[in-house]
Amino acid sequence: MHVPDGFIDAPVSIAAGVAAAGAVAVSLRGARRELDERAAPLAGLVAAFIFAVQMLNFPVAAGTSGHLLGGALAAILVGPYTGVLCVSVVLLMQGVLFADGGLTALGVNVMNMAVVTVVVAYAVFRGLLKLLPDTRRSVTVAAFAGALLSVPGAAVMFTLLYALGGTTDVPLGKVFTAMVGVHVLIGIGEAVITAATVGAVLAVRPDLVHGARSLAAPLKLRVGGELVDAPAAAPAAVPAAARSTKPVWVTGLVTALVLAGFVSFYASTSPDGLEKVAADKGIDQNVKEHASADSPLADYSVKDVDDARLSGGLAGVIGVGATVAVGTGIFWTVRRRRAQDLTAAPASSTASTAV
Repeated sequence: MHVPDGFIDAPVSIAAGVAAAGAVAVSLRGARRELDERAAPLAGLVAAFIFAVQMLNFPVAAGTSGHLLGGALAAILVGPYTGVLCVSVVLLMQGVLFADGGLTALGVNVMNMAVVTVVVAYAVFRGLLKLLPDTRRSVTVAAFAGALLSVPGAAVMFTLLYALGGTTDVPLGKVFTAMVGVHVLIGIGEAVITAATVGAVLAVRPDLVHGARSLAAPLKLRVGGELVDAPAAAPAAVPAAARSTKPVWVTGLVTALVLAGFVSFYASTSPDGLEKVAADKGIDQNVKEHASADSPLADYSVKDVDDARLSGGLAGVIGVGATVAVGTGIFWTVRRRRAQDLTAAPASSTASTAV
């Protein structure tokens, strides 16, 4: 659903950019509360994983494909504020390095693919968890539903922006019907990928899933042949190896590199939902050439490397590396600000008491 330059006029694109900048600023502040010692090392990895999986277009209908948007996955794994930042980092890397999604449309894409997907997915996710039993299966089911609805939610946002600033005269009803229709199908793929990934992390390290932190099961003790809950003051000891995020980080990074560097070669080459709708309905009549069209990595291929498999694989690996590096740098900076805030808080409290 990467919107190119020329679909939305300048005034609305600028307004979307301002709104996106505001959302990112709010997310930077909110992420300070989410990026603790467990989440901070993983947030950059989540961004890189989303980048890799977005290269894997899957067929959804005749001549149409879709790919993960990632807002639901990021929000559930590392928190909604950090989730907005994760997807925003991915979109920035894609736009600057790979000429995917217009640069003047970056604000539009952040609003569609980062902000709306996270807000819709996390609202549905949290709402369902209040109704479902406190189990890991409930987390997976809620993740599936949130991801499913987040994609047509993004399609609705695009339709709204098109209604305000579309550069063609395609009837709004046709745009809405086509966009929501195809993105409901893409949402099924999004839901499957999200639920499978969340379920996999839950199986090995449920403590690393932000959306599942309320599910910590009480320690059980056997008393008189029966299992009873241990007192809250007697938590289970956690081995040092289990507390470390390094194994998960290494496994996730290797998985992302394999997906982007190898599996992506076998992805569907059909246009994605927005591209298909734009071509069929004439939305793309005023599309503009991307400002980074001459990038050595444009269109997810390495310039001057003739072998398509090698070119695409190298581009994917470079993209994963760049995304994890930029993302990790941003999230560690936010994490340090959190640490500084926590350090300053007791000092301020002591000073107030002395006065």
